[in-house]
Amino acid sequence: MTGAFLAASAGFRRFLLRCACGAVGLAALLLAGAALPAPNNSAGPTIGVIYPDIGEPYRSVFTKIIEGVEDTSRARVVGFPVGMGVNPRDLAVEIRRQDIKVVIALGRHGLRAAAGLDKNVGVVVSGVLTVPDAEVRAVPVFSLSPDPALLFARLKSLLPGVRRVHVVFDPRQSGWLIKLAREAAKAYNIELLTYEAEDIKAAAVDYRELLASADPRHDALWLPQDSTTVDETSILPMVLQESWNRSLPVFSSSVSHVKRGALFSLYPDNVELGRNLGSVAQGIWNGTFGLRGIVPLKEVLVAVNARTASHLGLDLTARRQDFDLMFPEP
Repeated sequence: MTGAFLAASAGFRRFLLRCACGAVGLAALLLAGAALPAPNNSAGPTIGVIYPDIGEPYRSVFTKIIEGVEDTSRARVVGFPVGMGVNPRDLAVEIRRQDIKVVIALGRHGLRAAAGLDKNVGVVVSGVLTVPDAEVRAVPVFSLSPDPALLFARLKSLLPGVRRVHVVFDPRQSGWLIKLAREAAKAYNIELLTYEAEDIKAAAVDYRELLASADPRHDALWLPQDSTTVDETSILPMVLQESWNRSLPVFSSSVSHVKRGALFSLYPDNVELGRNLGSVAQGIWNGTFGLRGIVPLKEVLVAVNARTASHLGLDLTARRQDFDLMFPEP
C-alpha cells in the first residue's frame, strides 16, 4: 500500500503527541493508579481511537486512518495504541474516566480491546477484512475489502467486452462479499461464476479447470482477499502465470497482486476512510447513525500494471491520470 506510507501532516503530529501522552498516562494508570488531567470537552464529544501498537508498514495505514478521523471530526480525538498484552478492563476504565462515548476500533487488536468496553460506549470497527457473524450483528464494520461494484465498474471501463467473471472463494471468509458481488454483477451485465473451496487443494483444482475453459475475449478472473483460495506462495504464482499465458485478464482486491502481474486493483484511501469513520462516529454519538453489519470499502484508490495492460492490448498512455499507482514503478 505504497500510497499509504506518506509522512504525517503537522496536524497529525499533534495527534500523535496526544496519543503518546495518552499512552504514557494509561501506562501510569495501569501501574500506579495515577489520575490523568480531566479532558476538555468544550469542543464537543470525545472520540476514542483504539489501534494496534505495531511497526511499519502497517502502522502507517492506521495512522493515516486516524489522520482522516481527526481531519473530518468536530470532536476531540484521543488515541489508544494497544499491544498484545493490553488489559481490556483497564482500557475500559480509562475510556470511562475520559467520558468517551464512541470509539473507533482499528484492526484485530483494536476490536479485541473494544470488546471489554462498557455497553453504553458506541463502537465502529475498521482496519479488518471481516469479523465473526456475531460481532457483525452488534456493530458497524467498515471492511478493507473493496466494494465489488467499484471493481466491476473499473473492469468494464478497461475491458468493456468482459461478460463473465470467475471467482474462487472460501465461504467462511468471503461469503458476505460474494453476496454483494452477485447483485453488483447484475448491474453491470456480468455473469458471475463462483466456485466454493474450503482448502487450498480444492481451490487449485477449481483454478485449473476454469483457466482451461475460460474465454480470454469475454472472461476475467477476480482474486478476492481470501487466504484460502488466493494463497500467496502456491496458488497466486500459478494463476498469474497461466492467465498470462492465455491472456486472460486478472483483477484483484489486493494491491500487492498488481505488482506481481494482476491487471488492476482497488486499495484503501486511508485518509478518506478515516474521514468517513469520523463522520459515522459522530453520527452514533448524536443518534443519527444506527446501521449494523459489514460494509465493503468504498474509499478507494486505483493501482494498475502497465506491463500486463500492454500484454492484453490495452494502451494506457492517455489514461495515466485515472490511476493512483502504476506498476512497474518508474
